[in-house]
Amino acid sequence: MSALKASIGLLNPKSPTNVGGVLRAAGCYNAKQVFFTGSRYLRANKYHTDTKNVLEHIPLTQVESLEQAKPEGATTVVIELVEGATPLPEFKHPENAFYVFGPEDGSVSKDVLKWCDEVVYVPTIGCMNLAATCNVVLYDRLAKLGGIESSNNTICNSRDTNNSLKWQPNQSEKADTE
Repeated sequence: MSALKASIGLLNPKSPTNVGGVLRAAGCYNAKQVFFTGSRYLRANKYHTDTKNVLEHIPLTQVESLEQAKPEGATTVVIELVEGATPLPEFKHPENAFYVFGPEDGSVSKDVLKWCDEVVYVPTIGCMNLAATCNVVLYDRLAKLGGIESSNNTICNSRDTNNSLKWQPNQSEKADTE
């Protein structure tokens, strides 16, 4: 499924922890690039939080405007708690998507909503932080569109060096379920 393309746009992120979490999500869920606007992140990026060194594989690019950075042919999907937005469980992800997330301490502006194609929200009790929201949206995309094999091979390739666990139900539990 190499035709699937996802990019991420962050509107004036402030927290290096959240940007690091977004980068990790991008790596885990196969996003191709991350753009951001504003200068707050640059002032705080000395607090390195990209623990998987995703920046070696996925570009993080500061831009003046996410509208101008939108990848060619991408459908812009704003993720925000906006009345009238589509709930994520009902949303059909486009193959080529540019997911735009608002700042941690604010909302996406009406000007951004004017040029977006879709607005989606994650139904929760309260609001999630930026990195958590990005993880949920990208996981939902992967679960709905595919693009990764579900197997022990995937488990082995995904975990870090400190995990080599295997699970096998014991015979008495297995007998109870048959």
